[in-house]
Amino acid sequence: MSFLDDARWQDTRERPTAGRGGGSDTDPRDTGPLDPRDVFTQGLDLPDGGAREPVSVGDERYSLRGSESRALAIVGAFRVVPVDDLRDGPDTAGDRWHGDIEHLRAQGLIRHVASVDRENGTDLVSLTERGREVLEAHRSENNERGQAFAVGPARERELSHDAQVYRAYLRAADRLTEEGARIERITLEHDLKREYQRFLQEPNRGRRDSDGRPGRSRDEIRQWAEERDLAYVDGRVQFPDLQIEHLWPDGRREVENVEVLTPHYRGQHVSGKASAGFTMFRVKGARVGGRTGRGHKFDPDLAEELLR
Repeated sequence: MSFLDDARWQDTRERPTAGRGGGSDTDPRDTGPLDPRDVFTQGLDLPDGGAREPVSVGDERYSLRGSESRALAIVGAFRVVPVDDLRDGPDTAGDRWHGDIEHLRAQGLIRHVASVDRENGTDLVSLTERGREVLEAHRSENNERGQAFAVGPARERELSHDAQVYRAYLRAADRLTEEGARIERITLEHDLKREYQRFLQEPNRGRRDSDGRPGRSRDEIRQWAEERDLAYVDGRVQFPDLQIEHLWPDGRREVENVEVLTPHYRGQHVSGKASAGFTMFRVKGARVGGRTGRGHKFDPDLAEELLR
């Protein structure tokens, strides 16, 4: 049984609390809501049907069908994903679904990272360099702001936490889609923080007298955060685990910030996230095993709560 089938939820918010205004070059009436799982293959010239088709990257040859293209893109977008969460739905034929995953592994496009409790028998997988090459080589020419894809987990010590992010995305994105929004792309905390560090150090580049300290004022940092729909609370930029960029039918572009709370979160940390207006999902616990995840907590029963 998939983790999504097991999940129990409560709605947290009626509308996003953070947003990016402005119009769109595309008429939203011509681009209705997509299945949130299909967002990540937008702008990719990869097979989307039921039969496997040849896919080339230089001299390398692979074969993919639509469900495998989507699984590959999802894993690349979120860095680490439980394989059960990649299933199309509870009615998906088990043999075909397992065939997709094994086919991607056999071609060296995804790799096993860790295993959830033996009783669940669920693996965590991530993208390989070959997998990313397939995705990047088949971007359409007008896909410059398309979804970013990455190889492997960003933080080996936080596999249990990071493996929850895709499931949190599905719940938040399902609600947004039901309200009429069209999901466009996601950005992970790791990428936001990397951009932030580049911003902080930009004034120091090329300076021999630099001591390495951030060369930005508080006002500059606040402006940087606001431009990216991030809250600046008590002198600190609040980074979510996930940003979901979406387009409303009237042309407004907005961002919803999502955070997954694990048991080690403390009051002050949670308070800062709540003050930032994040949509928050609380994790309870189970175990992740395997060479890179031993002893970490993983919850097959993720629950969303409103924290005030």
